[in-house]
Amino acid sequence: MPPLNLGNQQPRTPLSADDAWRANADRAAGTVLFFDFDGTLAPVGDDPTAVQPAPRVLDAIEALAPLVRRIAIVSARPVDFLRDRLGGLAGVDLYGLYGLEHSHSGGETVTEPAALPWVPTMAELAELARTELPAGTLVEFKRLSVALHWRTAPQLGEAVQEWGQAQADRLGLRVQGGRMVLELKPPVDRDKGMVIGEAVRDVNAAWYFGDDVSDIKAFAALRARAAADPNFLGVCVAVANPETGQEVADAADLTIDSPAALGDFLAEAARHLA
Repeated sequence: MPPLNLGNQQPRTPLSADDAWRANADRAAGTVLFFDFDGTLAPVGDDPTAVQPAPRVLDAIEALAPLVRRIAIVSARPVDFLRDRLGGLAGVDLYGLYGLEHSHSGGETVTEPAALPWVPTMAELAELARTELPAGTLVEFKRLSVALHWRTAPQLGEAVQEWGQAQADRLGLRVQGGRMVLELKPPVDRDKGMVIGEAVRDVNAAWYFGDDVSDIKAFAALRARAAADPNFLGVCVAVANPETGQEVADAADLTIDSPAALGDFLAEAARHLA
């Protein structure tokens, strides 16, 4: 794997991934590991409702959980979807819909109060999208957001994005781009960067694993924490892909080849931290 620079953005001696885990070993009990889901723990598929975690990923997370302070999934998916795909994995915090929902260690799902009034708007928007967008567009209604996918019909990308932006302007919504998807969200101040920024205030080390442009905000939150505290260890890890991979890799310290490779990487990490 390529070298990486840890901590803040001041010049440091490049370290390998193994060296990074070794540097983390004496602070494992104070470390949080954050993971995106789609494209990171699970490969992206044509049908977003059918994706499953890559082989070995859940076993590796289960092995890491008792060695670190927290493990959290921070995703655009709803909490219920994440809970189902993790197969009952215990002790993992779930942040769904970019932080509009959360569940800590298997507890109840809590929704950001400011987002709740937007549920009817999102339901109406999903129905409108199914009526007005061309065949081949997949409309994913997530209660607090609507995702418009064109993975199976790449030629529709421009038209879908134009329609989505027009609806966002009309309704006062926020837009989040991604890998062949445009997501429309309520105008509520929650994103992955805010989730990570809040969660790392009292920890001394954190890793974030992501693959898409929304994950760059999470990387920035780790870098801001490191800039404020030279004793904080923050590592930003990109999972490679042919769509947004280069942009995300340019913002990261380290790149992993795929979700499948992440399973092997985490298994090795468990051995270092143990």
